[in-house]
This record gives sequence, structure tokens and C-alpha cells, in this order.
Amino acid sequence: MMTNAALPFKAVLSSVLLCFACLVGPLPAAAQSVPAPVVMREVLSVSWQPGYCAARPKSRGCADFAATSTAAKQFSLLSRFQARKSYCGIDAAIRQKARKGKWTDLPDIALASGTKDRLLAAMPAAKFGLDRQQWLRSGSCVAASAEAYYSRSLDLLDQLNASPVRTLFTGKAGAVVTLTEVRAAFDTAFGPDAGTRVRLACRKGPDGQPIVIGLTIGLGTGEGKLETLIDGSSPTRSRCTEGTTGAAKSG
Repeated sequence: MMTNAALPFKAVLSSVLLCFACLVGPLPAAAQSVPAPVVMREVLSVSWQPGYCAARPKSRGCADFAATSTAAKQFSLLSRFQARKSYCGIDAAIRQKARKGKWTDLPDIALASGTKDRLLAAMPAAKFGLDRQQWLRSGSCVAASAEAYYSRSLDLLDQLNASPVRTLFTGKAGAVVTLTEVRAAFDTAFGPDAGTRVRLACRKGPDGQPIVIGLTIGLGTGEGKLETLIDGSSPTRSRCTEGTTGAAKSG
């Protein structure tokens, strides 16, 4: 999730650096060999269950979905991951099973009872083993244990659900929500330009129109509140710019 700097600025900067090199001479060999630091980034992926189930009504996670359920009124946890990294340190046979087998056949994960209860409420598909699959696929690359991975992810999700972003979605039941509106809500909740770190995740519904099924949110790594982590990430582009929330109007 990186943006290209303006080319004229690059040209000016190169000229300045060239002049500086002429004045001070070549740098010591040790200084020349120091590699640029690698900045790691994460992505928090959340589902909007009303939209997801409207777009994929036959999904097993939607078999018992109801518009009056808790999941219909808040974002659900999908994953927290690093781009282009997956199944870190996971045995090849387990990786194969996670990709093609039944998730409930995967090894169970050790969680504190409180964390397990929170996860079942925040991730509806955990009852089908999604929590196991996501720990192996994504969590293994960003945390030392499943407990650390999920407790941290749930804390971030709680901050999102306590924000004006959730209020926007619940207030748009049965209506279209736009990327501009979502980004403005993020700016209000998490600071200026926070919305530029957000993408809409959309799918086409039965009528061919886009439905918002979730969000992906860029994060910097480390500790801190969601506001701080969003500020530590880079702006991104979203292919989807609007879609219905997939929720039926009440009353």
C-alpha cells in the first residue's frame, strides 16, 4: 500500500544530493554498505456480515444469519496479516490441509477462555474452524502465539466497532455506502487521513450490483491504539468505490 512520489520532486532531490556529494566527497565504505531498513506493515481485514451474506447467501457461515443478530450490527474479524506472507513455520502437510481440507480437522488452538468467548462472538465462522485456518495462514506470521494474535486483533476490532465507522454502516441499512463516506468516518474516528489507509471489499450480488462485504485497514506494526497503527501505515487505493450494505431496512 504505497503511493509514488511526484517525479519532479525526485529529480530535484537527486540534483541536491549530487551537489552535496561533490562538496563532501565519497562516503566511507561502511556507510555506503548499510542497507535501508525494512518497514513491515500489517492489514486488518474485517467482514460486514449483512453484506457478505447478501453476496454469498449459500455460504455455510450464513446458514443461520439473521438481521437481528449481533453480527448484523457490527464488524466481524476475518484476519490480521502481512502482505505476501503466509503459513510461517507451518508444516507442509498442515498447510495443505488448511488450504483444501475441512477447517475443523485442523489442530485446535490454545486460547484463554475469555479470548475464546470473545472470538466466537466476533468471528461467526469460528464454529466452522475459520479461527484455526486464519491462525495458521496469517497469525503465524505476525504473532508468537494464537492467544497473542487473537487477543490483539480483537482489541483492534473492538476499537473499530466503538467508532463512527460502525455507526455509518448500521445507519446505511439497505442503502448504498460510498468510499468517500467510509473514509470520512475513519478521519473522524482515527485522525486526519486515516481514511486513505482503507479499502472497501466488495462482491457482486445476485443482481450484479456491488455489495460491501468488509474492509481492509492498513496498520503499522507494534503496540498502540488503532489510531496510532493506522497513522503508521501508508495510503492505499480501493478498486471498489461504493456498494450496498446488504442489510434489510428495519420496520
